[in-house]
Amino acid sequence: MNPLDTILSVTNLNKRYGALQALKNVSFEIKKGNVYGILGPNGSGKSTTLGIALNVVNKTSGDYKWFSGTMETHEALKKVGAIIERPNFYPYMTAKENLELVCKIKGISYVKVSEKLELVGLTDRQNSKFSTFSLGMKQRLAIASALLNDPEILILDEPTNGLDPQGIHQIRDIIKQIAAMGTTILLASHLLDEVEKVCTHVLVLRKGTILYSGLVDGMSANNVFFELQSDDNETLIAALKTHAAVKNIAIEQGKVLAYLQENLEAKDLNKFLFEKNIVLNHLVKRKNSLEEQFLELTNGK
Repeated sequence: MNPLDTILSVTNLNKRYGALQALKNVSFEIKKGNVYGILGPNGSGKSTTLGIALNVVNKTSGDYKWFSGTMETHEALKKVGAIIERPNFYPYMTAKENLELVCKIKGISYVKVSEKLELVGLTDRQNSKFSTFSLGMKQRLAIASALLNDPEILILDEPTNGLDPQGIHQIRDIIKQIAAMGTTILLASHLLDEVEKVCTHVLVLRKGTILYSGLVDGMSANNVFFELQSDDNETLIAALKTHAAVKNIAIEQGKVLAYLQENLEAKDLNKFLFEKNIVLNHLVKRKNSLEEQFLELTNGK
């Protein structure tokens, strides 16, 4: 892969606030064209990580580089769009006027204003005052503002916080749309559902420490299992123990859970058991959700 495909690399980042260590040796890479989620409960270090990368929070130690270190941070940040605080626009100016002001300050063509308003679904409200906007509309306008300079990466801190279900749905759809156009996205969230639905990659943080870093699908790739039941579960368990693909077995609410160490199709398992004179009355192949994985990762740590 071209080194220029690495948009942000973070190495052994540490941050202390007095006695509190907010980040402990945090390292990760953001590659072009993906949607990354920094996932963790409140106080896990998500906002601190973004703040350091955006040069608004000072690191204690460690390093971070934008675009493989090919440019100074202040130059690199011109290629970054970010929303890390509540949207802040002039209340008595219209949506269009607010965006035109941002263009004027940043030296961007006004042509971008209508393009970005359309992207976030606010064209029909472009001449409405910001003060009349709902929280979801304000957030959509903030995204439009962050996209005016066609950034290489869009950074969002808790983008759906405080929104109603419809507002959440709209923001998530916009994020997917932006990603589909090739913009890299990095978002911080405490919502497992958000990361599972929107992101390709996830970094799980707890108390400033990385618990997992990689593909969203990878978190649960090794947690495929079968949920089974027969009239004689003891015989069923004994048979399952003899199958090479079965790693371990658990019982939950009268169902037998068979966890796998290699891929196994339902029809093949059914045939294997039938040949041992075991007839199933329940067989479902399941995969632990990201939520179950997250709880497993953070449990007791």
